[in-house]
Amino acid sequence: MYLVYADKKGQVYDHSDVLAIARNGDILTEILEEELIPLPDGSTLVSLPDTVPVGMDPETGGMIKLDGYTAVGALIPQGFTRLLLPGYIKTNKDCKLPLFGYTAVVWKDDAFWVAARKSDEPHNWNPLNFPMDELRGLVDQTVKKFPENRIYQHLSHCALEYECLTASNNFFHRWEGSLPVSYTCNAGCYGCISEQPEESGFIAPQTRMNFKPTVDELVEVMMHHLEKPDSIISFGQGCEGEPSTMASIIIPAMKRVREQTDMGYININTNAGLTDHSKGIVDAGLDLMRISTISAIDEHYNAYYRPRAYTLENVARSAEYASSQGVYTSINYLCFPGVFDREEEMEAMINFIKRTGIKLIQMRNLNIDPESYLSMIPKAQGEIFGMKQAIEIYQQELPDVIIGSFTHVPPEQFRRKKMRG
Repeated sequence: MYLVYADKKGQVYDHSDVLAIARNGDILTEILEEELIPLPDGSTLVSLPDTVPVGMDPETGGMIKLDGYTAVGALIPQGFTRLLLPGYIKTNKDCKLPLFGYTAVVWKDDAFWVAARKSDEPHNWNPLNFPMDELRGLVDQTVKKFPENRIYQHLSHCALEYECLTASNNFFHRWEGSLPVSYTCNAGCYGCISEQPEESGFIAPQTRMNFKPTVDELVEVMMHHLEKPDSIISFGQGCEGEPSTMASIIIPAMKRVREQTDMGYININTNAGLTDHSKGIVDAGLDLMRISTISAIDEHYNAYYRPRAYTLENVARSAEYASSQGVYTSINYLCFPGVFDREEEMEAMINFIKRTGIKLIQMRNLNIDPESYLSMIPKAQGEIFGMKQAIEIYQQELPDVIIGSFTHVPPEQFRRKKMRG
């Protein structure tokens, strides 16, 4: 497996005399054959600015830098979990890489391969299933149908400009659709993709919504989308803050919808820090709750999320309550090689999942500049297992918990609970 690199113009090459290596956290490491899969459809190769690619001399085992070139990483689709980062050294330590999830890529058997694993069925989230020409027409139709609804106007921008697949589903009228509701947040996440302070050095790739929807607007979007048994409408998107801060409009909107239809599923993507608000939303008829997290260790969680007036204990209590009320609960686990697979991180998260009754782990690649992230969180305290082995340990320790990547329609027993009301 050979090193992949790029020139200053972005042209990508492979080097048949240099073996590829990768990073697990801040450690340069060899890549094992069992860690590689063919480059998935919908992936994008990108050069990493202000970096030098690093490989291995096959004869001596020594490290080789390719000065004058840049490292290359792959941005892989949802449904695939990154196992290793690209092998590189920064030429400018003050440079922060754009907020993407970079995956190690190699040249092998006359094709590109990546250090990743398939964690879920990617069909519904393959960009190839979202043809832009068709989407433009559907956006135009929907906005004309609901001319006064600001949410659809906002989602049209998300779908066409950001190519957000969840927002696009609102217009394709299928699968999981978006329902952004909040421009405020009770956390200041270091890697927030919709709002960054000027001093952060990052550029937020999305613009946060800037208005408060009405209950009528929420109901209109929900009723339009929830017309099929397996449809899902989700509060809490990348273009907004924390949805539970808007419980005062979410709760009456949900009640109105459930008075009119029991079709489909209502989901919230939340940090679950506002326990009382979360309980109210659960009691209004919530079906699914996906809790965003990066760690079950307070020091690590607080360093990234920078919570405002809540703690990790509040998150646990929200999850416990939702599970106790028959809500199908999951975690949106922001994963980073060299951190996710730390012994102490795994032990804390497994205990958190067992305590709270989480049914599904949605593995998501953390979009972040690696050096910035590693410098702000606690150092490793125990063994680092590697992503592949770590996932296998989760499967052994949590045999009844699904490891995937997406929000799932719940299993049959949860559907029966929903039907009984």
